[in-house]
Amino acid sequence: MRSYAILFPGQGSQKVGMGADLFAAYPDALGRSADAILGWSLEGLLTDGPQELLTRTEHAQPALFAVSFALWRAFGEAVGAPPSAAAGHSLGEYTALAAAGAMSYEEGLTVVSERGRAMGEAASGAEPSTMAALIGADLRLAEDVAANRRSEGGRLWVANINAPGQIVVAGSVDDVRWLTAQGRSLGIRRVVPLDVAGAFHSPYMEPAVARLAQALARVVWQPTRFPVYGNATARPMIDPARELVEQLVSPLRFSETLERMAEGGITDFVHVGPGDVTAGLARRTVRDAVVHVVAGLDDVPAVAHELSVQ
Repeated sequence: MRSYAILFPGQGSQKVGMGADLFAAYPDALGRSADAILGWSLEGLLTDGPQELLTRTEHAQPALFAVSFALWRAFGEAVGAPPSAAAGHSLGEYTALAAAGAMSYEEGLTVVSERGRAMGEAASGAEPSTMAALIGADLRLAEDVAANRRSEGGRLWVANINAPGQIVVAGSVDDVRWLTAQGRSLGIRRVVPLDVAGAFHSPYMEPAVARLAQALARVVWQPTRFPVYGNATARPMIDPARELVEQLVSPLRFSETLERMAEGGITDFVHVGPGDVTAGLARRTVRDAVVHVVAGLDDVPAVAHELSVQ
């Protein structure tokens, strides 16, 4: 068996129709028990949409968690051997922790539902905020630009360190507009505003901290069956409750996480969940890695077989 890590996607990978192949296979995870926790019909929203409603933070986060976890159950059963490590991008970190047994599926869905509502409310605060991707900028340049803007009274931070050449900043709408206009003069090839509800993974999320901490305090934490690397530290998590709160207002160090996994002997990365975002980040970050995508039940047999071949 090859040494593999599982990677779970975050918000942005949601789409109407995702998980359609999983409802019959895992009614316990995606049916009435999920609806009882969420207070709305998961299957109904994923089947009928509309996309605009699914994209709302309070819906997208639990929907992605539920579908990704159900897909992990199918893949985990097929591959047989546990992964050597796991990680997730933002929301995906919760899926990784549930997959590793740190918390139950029901606890994870409950916490993620509360997180989505808290982040959505924080994003709709008094000052409009947003995010933007910097094309052709390295981390040092992005940090310098953000720090200089703050020294002038602006509100701009590095939020996601996704992969080489993929840096995302978060800040006020006015500061992101300024950056979009001034990017080339600052040495950034292009600034692409993102269609998000607010400035996630920045101080703008401070209003959500207490609410998330309360939800996490109700989890009965268990030892993980395999290491889960945290976004805030890029190291195996030691205190998930504390680190998940820190993640809310800190940059995601996903590229560094992938590098550390590879240094630890991981040869294969498996994206598990809708889309393929984390697979793309793994390919860009770890050039010699073997990357697989399990985006639906049809992908499970082939990827499980590939990993079993020495």
